[in-house]
Amino acid sequence: MTTQMLKTSGADLAYDVHGPLTAGGRPPLVMIGQPMDARGFGALVSHFPERTVITYDPRGIGRSTRRDGRVDHAPQVHAADVHAVIEALGAGPVEMFASSGGAVTALALVAAYPDDVTTLVAHEPPLVPVIPDARAAERARAGVRDAYEEKGWGAGMAAFIAMTSWRGEFTDDYFARPAPDPAAFGMPTEDDGSRDDPLLSDRSWAVSSYRPDVDALVAAPTRVVIAVGEESGDLFTGRASVAVAGLLGQRATVFPSHHGGFLDGEFGYAGQPEAFARKLREVLEDAG
Repeated sequence: MTTQMLKTSGADLAYDVHGPLTAGGRPPLVMIGQPMDARGFGALVSHFPERTVITYDPRGIGRSTRRDGRVDHAPQVHAADVHAVIEALGAGPVEMFASSGGAVTALALVAAYPDDVTTLVAHEPPLVPVIPDARAAERARAGVRDAYEEKGWGAGMAAFIAMTSWRGEFTDDYFARPAPDPAAFGMPTEDDGSRDDPLLSDRSWAVSSYRPDVDALVAAPTRVVIAVGEESGDLFTGRASVAVAGLLGQRATVFPSHHGGFLDGEFGYAGQPEAFARKLREVLEDAG
């Protein structure tokens, strides 16, 4: 693996190149997340030894610093960053696996730069506007932000877990529940005073509020596959994935495990990385 630093007008972007760019006679396979950085793809990368894999840290996260004077995370800005990385590779259009907020970035990328990606597997994009209970979801999202602002990281993360593990639409029953106890999730109850977490603050609301440009996505030469975890079912990210797939005239492709199904316990909630990689390889090879 080699690490490169790409300077753009607004950020210094760190990206990793796993293997030679011509490995296996296939285009590079780019893996992106948000707010997760490149570290989260370690297990998945290990299951593609025959491929050149590119991982990167989004601007303002991990090793990538920003010089634009902003703290928010807009999908169009991140899409321009990924486009710059793809151009810097100089290997032509790539294949892409994108997870969570990274999947939102990838949808914005294909809409704006349709010749950058041959096949996109967008795994569980957390898009509020596409679900029927969008207003209630916005209220639930605000509840996470409020808990974080009022009581700190532990309370915010507990509220986030409660939101993302709720099954079905966000009904009155959801909002009537007492605030979850951080200790019940093994989270700290003390407040360290920080309020800059991109997941728990409102800094990434532009990500979850993004409206996919359906016409541009359908018109693009890119093969877009919307993926959903078999355990996500009627959770928020699962429902959003099914809805986006429907907008694109397709059915969501089911992958093993959950929202972080490619993880190997790096963040405390292991998925099934080997089975996940096997499914991803199958989907990518179907394009060929």
